[in-house]
Amino acid sequence: MADSGFSRCLPTVPASQRLQARRRWTKCSAVTRSKSPSPETDTASPPPPTDQVLTVEQMRAAEAALVDSGIAEWDLMQRAGQGAADWIARLAAGGSVTVLCGPGNNGGDGYVAAQALKSRGLEVRVVAPIAPKSELARRAADRFSGPVMESAEGVSGTVFVDALFGIGLSRPPSDDLLSAIGALAANHTHAVAFDVPSGVDADTGSGPEALPPFGLTLAFGAWKSAHFSGASLEKIGAARLVPIGVPDRQSGLRVAGRPGIAPPAFAAHKYTRGLVAVVGGAMPGASLLASQAAALSGAGYVKWMSEHDHPGHPPDLVRDDSKLDDALGDERISAVLVGPGLGRDDTARARLRSALACGKPLVLDADALHLIEPAMLEGLDTPILLTPHEGELAQLCEAFGVEGETKRARALALGEAARCAVLAKGADTLLAQDGQVRFFPASSRWLSVAGSGDVLAGIATARLAAVEDISRATIEAVYLHGAAARRAGPGFTAAMLAEAVHPALADFL
Repeated sequence: MADSGFSRCLPTVPASQRLQARRRWTKCSAVTRSKSPSPETDTASPPPPTDQVLTVEQMRAAEAALVDSGIAEWDLMQRAGQGAADWIARLAAGGSVTVLCGPGNNGGDGYVAAQALKSRGLEVRVVAPIAPKSELARRAADRFSGPVMESAEGVSGTVFVDALFGIGLSRPPSDDLLSAIGALAANHTHAVAFDVPSGVDADTGSGPEALPPFGLTLAFGAWKSAHFSGASLEKIGAARLVPIGVPDRQSGLRVAGRPGIAPPAFAAHKYTRGLVAVVGGAMPGASLLASQAAALSGAGYVKWMSEHDHPGHPPDLVRDDSKLDDALGDERISAVLVGPGLGRDDTARARLRSALACGKPLVLDADALHLIEPAMLEGLDTPILLTPHEGELAQLCEAFGVEGETKRARALALGEAARCAVLAKGADTLLAQDGQVRFFPASSRWLSVAGSGDVLAGIATARLAAVEDISRATIEAVYLHGAAARRAGPGFTAAMLAEAVHPALADFL
């Protein structure tokens, strides 16, 4: 389940307690959401999935399928508006609410929410610069018993709600409407968007720069790509899901849920927990940093394969300076990391080729991403994870002759061309593998520091050595990386981040 801004204010709960609570909640949810719950037996169908991400077309098809199943469109609008009102009421805390309603069904959701909030005793006004045009929107507007104004001029309050267009508009609103949205956001303490801020493309995440940032965006029925990726991600704020009963649409887009990390088995030893090999290069500091992160994130044994030592080399980290082909021939090695501090000369290229030829699962990061060529991967059936940031992703797409309109599309195309999993890093990190995409909630902005990627690569390699599954290992690594950032606090260095991996690991056990 995606989580971001609000969750940072919550206390840390041990994983065992979270699991027990989740089981109780799942059982309770299944009963309370059933149309005909039985007090004797728990035979209700499971609740709708909360991890699926749908395109606009898929969302419309899902709503049409619900209607075909016998659920009235009006009931769906009630579920959306009433569910949104629950969030808004908490945010308003008794203060006044202004809802900017558009002419379509997103505006209808706004009218429903406005009436629900008014029924709870809140002061609510609607600003409707465009009269409702859809049948449902007119019906919802007729049922709102509060004041309706055409202009937002001089309107202020506690919570502003953008229910103007939602996913129904993929182009910028007019300048007048953008100005109204900006003024209302500036004149209210909090700003909430329905589905996506008006003018943001729910599929690509693009949108007008003039849009103000929203503190909360409420996704109706299912997540959209814009809630996790795209140029307008900073406008979204904290994203929360309002269920309306959408079943699993078998989407290839999902939110990567918070993982649990298994502790070592009863009879575990250093090799069964995973032997990680980190291939060093011309700049040993980066590979040493990655080695430390790997050691602190659950690997049983880390070998730093470097011809060069470093003053920061800890005594409990083994440095293997033997010939690289011989060192990588150790059959006990579970996963190999190559790239951090590797360099980009002929020697670095030779070391990369040795890593590719060793037949072990690989994580390719940093310099390795600049050196890799399609021909190097021909004939390999080894699991490989590429971990590019934005610039490296662009360079890889050029090298492999692929392109795409969005980061998601580029990562998918690269993964298919290279036959690798691709962790596309950044403020909107996502994992593309085998035609599937896993989105991640936004993590700490303090991770934008030199060496942060080396730490993530070390964690990912350690988790790959432990679980032997790229998707699971990568999800564990991204969450552990983010948790370490929270542990490290603001203004950390990469070395401090690596040290914070150790206490952060306990959060997932």
